[in-house]
Amino acid sequence: MKLLLKHADILVLENNTWKTLKDAYLGVDGDTICYLSEERPKDGFDREKDLRGKLLIPGLINCHCHSPMVFLRGIGSDLNLQDWLFHYIFPTEAKWTDKAIKAASYLSILEMLSSGITSFSDMYYRCENTIEALCEAGMKANITRSTQGRPDLPFEKNQDCREGIALFDRFNGFNGGKIKIDFCIHAEYTNTPETIEAYSRICFEKKGRMHLHLSETKQEHLECIQKFGMTPTALFEKLGTFRSPTTAAHCVWVSDEDIDILKANGVSPVHCPSSNMKIGSGFAPIQKMLDRGLNVTIGTDGAASNNNLNMLEEMHLAAIIHNGYTGDPTIVKPADLLKMATINGARLQGREDTGELRVGKKADLVAIDFDKPHMIPAFDYPAMLAYSAQDSDVYLTMIDGKILYENGEYKTLDAEKIMSEARRELHTLYR
Repeated sequence: MKLLLKHADILVLENNTWKTLKDAYLGVDGDTICYLSEERPKDGFDREKDLRGKLLIPGLINCHCHSPMVFLRGIGSDLNLQDWLFHYIFPTEAKWTDKAIKAASYLSILEMLSSGITSFSDMYYRCENTIEALCEAGMKANITRSTQGRPDLPFEKNQDCREGIALFDRFNGFNGGKIKIDFCIHAEYTNTPETIEAYSRICFEKKGRMHLHLSETKQEHLECIQKFGMTPTALFEKLGTFRSPTTAAHCVWVSDEDIDILKANGVSPVHCPSSNMKIGSGFAPIQKMLDRGLNVTIGTDGAASNNNLNMLEEMHLAAIIHNGYTGDPTIVKPADLLKMATINGARLQGREDTGELRVGKKADLVAIDFDKPHMIPAFDYPAMLAYSAQDSDVYLTMIDGKILYENGEYKTLDAEKIMSEARRELHTLYR
């Protein structure tokens, strides 16, 4: 089936710069972009869709998420990270069933599809439930089993790590490559050096990718220095973690020396502005990382610390908060933010076939409705996406050439059933 999207403006990358094709045409053949031009194609298409007044952009990639945590939305607000995790989040999650995690996963996918997210990098547990929801929806994700280690628990007996390895062996490349499995070390402060080193070695041997939290809070950063005489970044490098392509969420308190280490090892930082501000963690030195040439990306974090999964909102915050606290309105430019939310995220996930609109790439794209009062006029599309657009402006979300969401309608999921099931599970969990 060949589909032609017509009369849309289209954002494309040329020489690493965003360019707008006006009143243009994008053709899809199966799961791949087969045509892209301001000229109407001569070859015929099986179906045409008029997207006049819409802007086509690459699908947004949420590079750090805990998707089932939508069921924790609003729990333990206004606390620091350590109290929030150990007194509220971890004890609550311990009571969850597979059924609850599955219902929460479906709910999070509804939220992400309707806000233009085509793929996400997730960190959680009992991941088979999330994978099942992803396969039904037709969405992409890099899934990890979050692992922790205790001083009294030898690595050989660590169930988290065993489950992570089994998940990789069973599901990596699942559902036609839509599902990738990464390895995960939750954080330095929830693991031991023995666990970190051993699990990093297995990840490297299996040619996997690693996902972790890094220097999210000042307390985490300083306590690591007190314990080991080095920062979390330096410790992970010493223990071999960064030998594998690594996703480093937050990076709020990284030093200049840490940034040099991240650069030297090709680590991709994930900026999570909503979560970092809500928990009072601080402001990641994003512009420094961009200036050093790091592959900086954007993530929502979980809905418990955000409290939504809205990438356009993350772009908006990232565009303004750094200007405010530095007093410099020229940094963290919208054009860079759009790359962080799209092609940089694709690189982080190891998905070189997506992240931009180009012939031969996967048809992972979003149509943004500009026929709205707050979207007129539109002189600068990247700036409009960073400063004006809302998640409600997402008109269409396509993944691998298949429309999964359009104008309030989910094409592969029963939204009413999912929300009803979510309410039932929430009532069971919290009654």
